[in-house]
Amino acid sequence: MHVSPSTLSRSIARLEDELGATLFERDNRTVVLTQAGRQFREFAEATLAHWQDLKHRLKNNPIELTGQIRLYCSVTATYSFMSELLTLFRAEYPNIEVILETGDAAQAIQKVMDDEADIAVAPLPDQLPNPLLFKSLVQTPLQFIAPNDDGPVTALLSQNPVPWGQVPFVMSEFGLARKRLDHWFRAQSIKPHIYAQVAGHEAIVAMVGLGLGVGVVPELVIENSPLKQKIRTIEVEKKLQPFDVGVCVLNRRLQDPLVNAFWKTAQHIQQDK
Repeated sequence: MHVSPSTLSRSIARLEDELGATLFERDNRTVVLTQAGRQFREFAEATLAHWQDLKHRLKNNPIELTGQIRLYCSVTATYSFMSELLTLFRAEYPNIEVILETGDAAQAIQKVMDDEADIAVAPLPDQLPNPLLFKSLVQTPLQFIAPNDDGPVTALLSQNPVPWGQVPFVMSEFGLARKRLDHWFRAQSIKPHIYAQVAGHEAIVAMVGLGLGVGVVPELVIENSPLKQKIRTIEVEKKLQPFDVGVCVLNRRLQDPLVNAFWKTAQHIQQDK
């Protein structure tokens, strides 16, 4: 918004006076939406979506969609299965600009819930939050990986039985992979030796490749990693539940024709497989 902070504050104050409700809770350092503020945001988003839809329908070519959508996904997703989806979407909707943010897949669902992304690529959680819709694109196993060298980690793994409590692990800070690995430790009655906790599966591959420990990552990450020659997969008695990776969106955001167009493109990709 190209307005000064004082102008913005006056506009918000006038809006709150007209509504008879407080939209923001403010202190010296933070500004947070109230319940009324969240309701007004939903109303404003729906109104803008209907306005965009009306403009598109009144044009001579109703298929001609223009504007921006915000997409969040991991680096691996961008140059693996998402490349097909993005290519198809760009060919069908050349005037829609995709604003792409890459980061840790563990943050993807929260990005959508917090309205920081319109659509995100994420593994399907054990319980999908009610406001979200999920469309599966690819399944990938979760693999244990180790350094491809003769270092101390390899020496520990060569013992029979493997002293898992002594093996250093490089783990995700949070997210579905971390949850499933924690469950594996509990099922094996193992107290893990956590060497490091990092954000992103790509970071786990990098640290394991340096010989610093063992990690768990989706097979899709291994296949697309430039460091895959420095790591190897290892077999364990009880395998982890695989990832079901797809796109997710808030149900109400499908009222936006741009978001809906991306969603339908993902649906076509899924049906073709």
